[in-house]
Amino acid sequence: MSAEPIVLLDLDDTLLDFKKAEARALSQSLTEMDIPHDKALLEHYNALNLQYWERLENGELTREEVLLGRFVDLLSEIGSDADPAELRDRYEKNLSVGHFFVDGAEELLKTLYGKCRLFLVSNGTAVVQHGRLASAGISGFFEQIFISQELGANKPEREYFERCFAKIPNFDRSQCMIVGDSLTSDIRGGINAGIRTCWFNLRGKLPRADIVPDERIDALSELPELLTKLYNVSFDE
Repeated sequence: MSAEPIVLLDLDDTLLDFKKAEARALSQSLTEMDIPHDKALLEHYNALNLQYWERLENGELTREEVLLGRFVDLLSEIGSDADPAELRDRYEKNLSVGHFFVDGAEELLKTLYGKCRLFLVSNGTAVVQHGRLASAGISGFFEQIFISQELGANKPEREYFERCFAKIPNFDRSQCMIVGDSLTSDIRGGINAGIRTCWFNLRGKLPRADIVPDERIDALSELPELLTKLYNVSFDE
């Protein structure tokens, strides 16, 4: 057994609070364009955005169609004649600045670092994710950072994971686990790739009978104990 298990960590809503960052970036962008909005509209966009990304994961849309289409729909629904491409560009710029940690994320990375081989796996847009990672100052915890836009494949496609695995020295599938909040992206992707899966149920979502993770945690603080049980990793100083 390898002394250091390979842990693939998702970024959005696993380490960084994407919903909070999304609301801030969208509100700022709408304000810049003089488009009236309230909390309900921000919540509606969150649901709309999730639908678009799931359609990407299902192979129904391209990344470009997702990035623009969600704003076409949003502006159409509120009867605005604003340019959706401008809103997209402003949103991405605002989203790439700043960050909010998920509770326990910083402590988790410090605990796992040096005990596990850490890799970041994200479906996000490259310029946005690199900006948020720079703001959070956590890139140094990872051996490599795998962003789907740069790899040319998306979670949950098996091809995405195979491209990641090909770049990991001494990769051992039996010692690899993905940890993420998305059943449709992270967990289904891990299942497709034949690796162990751990669902981080950050927001108390209902499980799905068609996507069943190997493990589940409800707080990041639970992960070290799980890794000790599965891979006999000691986190004692």
